[in-house]
Amino acid sequence: MQKLALLGGKPVSKKPLPQYNSIGKEEKRAAMKVMREKNLSGFVGRAGKYFLGGKYVKELESKFCRHFKVKYAVSLNSASTALQAAVGALGIGPGDEVITSPYTMTATASAILFNNALPVFADIEEDSFCLDPESIEKNITKRTKAILVVNILGSSADYGPILKIAKKYNLKVIEDNSQSPGATYKGKFAGTIGDMGIFSFNVHKVIQCGEGGMLVTNNKDYAFRAQLIRNHGEAVINDLYKSKKYYMPILGNNYRLSEIHAAIAIEQFKKLNRLNKGRIILADYLTKKLSQFNWLAPPLVFKNSVHVYYGYGFKFLPEKIGIKRATFIKAMKAEGFELVNGCEDPVHLMPIYQKQQIYPNSRFPFISKEYPHKVSYKKGICPVTEKMSEKELLETTICQPPQTKKDIDLFVAAAKKIEQNIEDLKKYEKA
Repeated sequence: MQKLALLGGKPVSKKPLPQYNSIGKEEKRAAMKVMREKNLSGFVGRAGKYFLGGKYVKELESKFCRHFKVKYAVSLNSASTALQAAVGALGIGPGDEVITSPYTMTATASAILFNNALPVFADIEEDSFCLDPESIEKNITKRTKAILVVNILGSSADYGPILKIAKKYNLKVIEDNSQSPGATYKGKFAGTIGDMGIFSFNVHKVIQCGEGGMLVTNNKDYAFRAQLIRNHGEAVINDLYKSKKYYMPILGNNYRLSEIHAAIAIEQFKKLNRLNKGRIILADYLTKKLSQFNWLAPPLVFKNSVHVYYGYGFKFLPEKIGIKRATFIKAMKAEGFELVNGCEDPVHLMPIYQKQQIYPNSRFPFISKEYPHKVSYKKGICPVTEKMSEKELLETTICQPPQTKKDIDLFVAAAKKIEQNIEDLKKYEKA
């Protein structure tokens, strides 16, 4: 039996794993073409010909519409601003609540706060790591206006029961699909199931252009409101109001996508299916290999659905192996494989929610004339999320090309080596 590297033995893998990189010559050519054309942005913040952006922005939006079979696509400079636009497009504001997940990047909940509404955190499911429909329903009040669902780590939420709840209480559904482009739920693309869906082109995503995002919808009014929010909406409304064609209260900003970013994103979008396929092949292989361990649980894939594995999230079950997750992470790192806590900081436990304050001299919107009572963000309101954060959830990038099945074999060999040396690790924990 080989001695663990953590305890002085030789590691399973000595070479660092290469980093994922989807950028190639096509993206460089596309960026240089925009530079030669000397038109880095096709936007003007007024009503008229250039309100909707330049040719590359429009081409990218058109490609999204065709691929995902939606009527409208609105590009923005990040998924974070796209989320803000989605909440704003629904007219949500002070005194309103939006139910969302505590297992997400902070921008999901911040999008609600930026519209001066309050996020209410429902718990996640044990296996999908997405919002639990039962917890959603328990958190609905007369102030609830929408559910902001997060499709996490390349999967989708269980939309069957979620949509039934939304219909029952007349709620809108926004999908934060930043991590799951190309995933499907029972034959339908994630991001197109709710009233609006958000995609990300951040540098860490499957397809990327540095920074960028996309909002998709089949609702003409939501698309128009998102376009207004993206491009100095109050100025545009002023133009339209003068001509007596239109008026609605709106506050916009510069959330526009540049032509260079759009041109790069177009080339990346062409690769989406191929890039997802590479991850799926590796993830399926890893899931099969992990079946030999009763103390590691692979991610759930819904029936007739496609998981695209932005990250490979899996559960570590300490009661079945007898060591702490932190010890397992240390041991795997010593063997040559980085693992991270897949849910390190549940959003509801972050300082702004614990203190319920985002401005130095005000408690707005947490406490205000429009919102006289408190929402609870206490530890314990989302027990599954907290358990995942404290004890169980892990994430690896081993399923991201250019990693190969040989790398996965070594990863599994490292886990096997740990299992075979478990008594030594128990002594290490006590020392």
